Amino acid sequence: MTTVHLVDASPYIFRAHFSLPGSIKTPEGSPAAASYGFASFLLKLIADEKPSHLGVTFDRNLSSSFRNETYPAYKQQRVPTPPELEAQIDTCVEIAAALGAATFIDDRYEADDLIGTLCGHLAKAGHGAVIVTTDKDLAQLVDERTSLFDFGKGLRFTPDGVFEKFGVRPDQITDLLGLAGDTVDNIPGIKGIGGKSAAELLARFGHLEELYERLDELPGLSSIRGAKSLHAKLAANRDIAFLSKWLATVARDAPGVKGTLKSLEFRGADASQVETLFSRLGFNKIRARVSYEG
Repeated sequence: MTTVHLVDASPYIFRAHFSLPGSIKTPEGSPAAASYGFASFLLKLIADEKPSHLGVTFDRNLSSSFRNETYPAYKQQRVPTPPELEAQIDTCVEIAAALGAATFIDDRYEADDLIGTLCGHLAKAGHGAVIVTTDKDLAQLVDERTSLFDFGKGLRFTPDGVFEKFGVRPDQITDLLGLAGDTVDNIPGIKGIGGKSAAELLARFGHLEELYERLDELPGLSSIRGAKSLHAKLAANRDIAFLSKWLATVARDAPGVKGTLKSLEFRGADASQVETLFSRLGFNKIRARVSYEG
């Protein structure tokens, strides 16, 4: 089995933009903090992890996706992405490619969906992945071959780790979000049902579908706190629960995404691309950190 490192780029691009000084600019005066910080992160990841295979996924539209066609409010509570950050997305794609990674970006599908699709292809071929992200939603992809890695905190999550953190198995993460919602992505969930109650329900019933099939059992269960109240909330909000689960579910069928080992093989940095790109961006000091060993 081969393990592929799959990077969810957006959290690291955002973090760089908001944590590094705005004085970081290209020689032409364009903002470059996000791209500089992303390059620094990716170089450290490559140096520390020494991946044999590496894919980096990006969000083209940072506050919308195909999900908005069904639920327009999805992610719409967010403060608009600063234009100077959005303008650096293509530069970050260039950086990842120059450093030797396979890159993926799509107009309608989110980076999460691209990772989910890649994981699906890899699983069919008997391979696994290390998903590099800070996004809890991607815990739904964790299994015996695939782990979640919060690089900044140095935390790795296996199936047992996901259960310890969230109180549910990886395959129940979307059910948890269907019930409790997710304020980060503006996924509504059922008002009055929090993560703890949702986890208790899922421990008893498994998944959202089974919970609703056996909903009439709930009022008589003394082992679940507030069972009668939960029953009323669930009965009145079935459609919202299933919509929320759908919104939280990572797609596995993003078009045009090739997940072969050959396409994901880490190529190592391309000296010509790096020199041209980093000179254009004015990344002189960080250029010394680039290794040209594939």
